[in-house]
Amino acid sequence: MALLLGLVIFAIYLFRNTTPQQESSGLGRATSAYITVAAFLFGALCSGVAGYVGMWVSVRANVRVSSAARRSAREALQIAVRAGGFSALVVVGMAVMGVAILYAILYVWLGVDSPGAMKSTDLPLLLVGYGFGASFVALFAQLGGGIFTKAADVGADLVGKVEQGIPEDDPRNPAVIADLVGDNVGDCAARGADLFESIAAEIISAMILGGTMAKHCKIEDPSGFILFPLVVHSFDLVVSSVGIFSIRNKRESGVIGTVEDPMKTLEKGYSVTILLAVLTFGLSTRWLLYTEQAPSAWLNFALCGLVGIVTAYAFVWISKYYTDYKYEPVRTLALASSTGHGTNIIAGISLGLESTALPVLVISLAIVSAFWLGRTSGLTDEAGNPTGGLFGTAVATMGMLSTAAYVLTMDMFGPIADNAGGIVEMSQQPESVREITDVLDAVGNTTKATTKGFAIGSAALASFLLFSAYMDEVAAFAQEPFKQVDIAIPEVFVGGLLGSMLIFLFSAWACSAVGRTAQEVVNEVRRQFIERPGIMDYKEKPDYGRCVSIVASASLREMIKPGALAIISPAVVGFLFRILGYYTGHPLLGAKVVASMLMFATVSGILMALFLNTAGGAWDNAKKYIETGALGGKGSDTHKAAVTGDTVGDPFKDTAGPSLHVLIKMLATITLVMAPIFL
Repeated sequence: MALLLGLVIFAIYLFRNTTPQQESSGLGRATSAYITVAAFLFGALCSGVAGYVGMWVSVRANVRVSSAARRSAREALQIAVRAGGFSALVVVGMAVMGVAILYAILYVWLGVDSPGAMKSTDLPLLLVGYGFGASFVALFAQLGGGIFTKAADVGADLVGKVEQGIPEDDPRNPAVIADLVGDNVGDCAARGADLFESIAAEIISAMILGGTMAKHCKIEDPSGFILFPLVVHSFDLVVSSVGIFSIRNKRESGVIGTVEDPMKTLEKGYSVTILLAVLTFGLSTRWLLYTEQAPSAWLNFALCGLVGIVTAYAFVWISKYYTDYKYEPVRTLALASSTGHGTNIIAGISLGLESTALPVLVISLAIVSAFWLGRTSGLTDEAGNPTGGLFGTAVATMGMLSTAAYVLTMDMFGPIADNAGGIVEMSQQPESVREITDVLDAVGNTTKATTKGFAIGSAALASFLLFSAYMDEVAAFAQEPFKQVDIAIPEVFVGGLLGSMLIFLFSAWACSAVGRTAQEVVNEVRRQFIERPGIMDYKEKPDYGRCVSIVASASLREMIKPGALAIISPAVVGFLFRILGYYTGHPLLGAKVVASMLMFATVSGILMALFLNTAGGAWDNAKKYIETGALGGKGSDTHKAAVTGDTVGDPFKDTAGPSLHVLIKMLATITLVMAPIFL
């Protein structure tokens, strides 16, 4: 599909206009077409590799964690965290390396900054293909992975737990292997590709905005403003490594049980990472963003970074509050299960809806404060207008993602711990070992929920940046200012409605794909229990492979429809309104309608993703809380109601929700790449 889309992009770029800057530097249509397509395919390849690395590590680490759990809880935690950390560092390292290599090749090949050649401030616009390639693969990884993991999970739970009354991860359940494989596909491969794409898109949009600002302010050496994002993320690798290694194995003599809450240990590591990130961020801004024109500007930008880091911490904390069973919301939800299935669903949906409020307030505060810090930095254009506002929000986004490697470590830790629990259950280890992996698994659920919160926050800020970069690009192509979008114009308002509709339709298709595939799994598991009665007495072995092949083929088939919707709709809407604008004398109508579509889709998408992720995570942990023995424990009516809630929440939190924040960024990068056809 990436190859096919590459050909489409190539055709668009061959027949489009070029910007005056590209013409003056002798960059023809064919050259820019080749560059964009090569960047797109390179981004797609790197994103795929990032996902593959996550899978490769997790399927090797899980058995080591289950082995370590036989010795001590602390050792199991350390192995799981370090395995997750290795994948996370590879993913972030690849995102930085990919952009750096592409930038360096183009810089040398096009002879940038030499007389008559392209200026370095215009170079980042050629990298947009890379961000689009990364988000293209991430969307399909997230969609396909989400459908795979949740169809298997729902199928295994409904027949195994509810109908047959066997425990989770019991080897007698024919869907159990598909479920455990799915954890890796959905959480390691998909989240690896997702955060890779977040970082790549954020680096490129920040480079574009840094270059544009340096050009407007006539800064003598703009390289610091352009390369700043790469330096920040290189420091991320260092500070996150220190955070990961701060979780060490203090050997307990002969004690197997849990020593301290693993969540506290992970939070200590996160605090170390944040502290170091603040220091390195301040140093980077002084080193790269100091300019004679505004000597104190770097300090304002350092504060923007601090705003981003605080926002990230706030997001992690809010997600934890709404999804961890130590806190009120999940306990209230568990209590609602004691009065039946219906009340559990009502409580879960209302919790999810309520959980959108705090994150939105945090994002709003972050965007406004970073914009004003940037605007008052003292950098002005020739006419004396302040210009640093957008770059301020870009720096805040970098601040938010400056601990991305550690946050991704906490996420990858989840499926590794989950799989370890499955291996312990299947190999019939003593109850004490299962208790250790259960504690790690419950913590993993919370860390996965917090990572999703973090990913949505960074998606919101990154989309705002990409949106600004899109307006800059349209202005460059149209050779007229394009500063605001007026939604009082009927066509532009319709564009916004279509953007919001896209989010709901996409979510519906993602959830129904899980439902349809889960039905196939349920039927297959029931068939095996009927045709092979010896399974329940361990006399016959279930056919695990059949369930794996059902979910694998179904997820590949089902992900195409929502994915195609996301790619085709902005292009079609922009092109149709461009034609309408041509006949009604509004040349920029196509670009304005797409801008409105992008804005509304971002707003609806962020709220929808927050709702889906938090509700799903809370349902899951309410079930886990009851399984600890609260409110009747396993097998009680309360537990059965909680299992229903968890089943409903599965496609919410692992398919539709995570796919939405990838979709938001992909819509932004696709409009950047396809901007020429809207004009």
